Amino acid sequence: MVDRYSKGVRCLLCHKEDTAMDKALLFCNNIISTCGILKIIISDRDPKFTSEFWTNLYDMLGTKIAFHTAYYPQRDGLAERMIQTMEEIIRRFCAYGMEYEDHEGYTNYWVTLLPVAQLA
Repeated sequence: MVDRYSKGVRCLLCHKEDTAMDKALLFCNNIISTCGILKIIISDRDPKFTSEFWTNLYDMLGTKIAFHTAYYPQRDGLAERMIQTMEEIIRRFCAYGMEYEDHEGYTNYWVTLLPVAQLA
């Protein structure tokens, strides 16, 4: 997710198998809890974000949702560019073996470095 005002990036770790409820929990725990209720969300027409659940959530929060065609960079070029940048950073993390051991001896991979990548 990209904040158009600050140009800040928020990366949420999710899986292909996540349901709309899983995405909603991620959204509430990581976006609303830190940024507050959003005025508008621009999204493609992913069924997970157009479901009745999400529509009701947007209505309750007073958030307007604006849909655009997927892979239409003219509409959401900032987000598309940020996705490319984050993919490049993650590729470099993987290529250079960006893993480290914490104080308990556990090996951590690029996923744990994602918050650092958001700052780049």
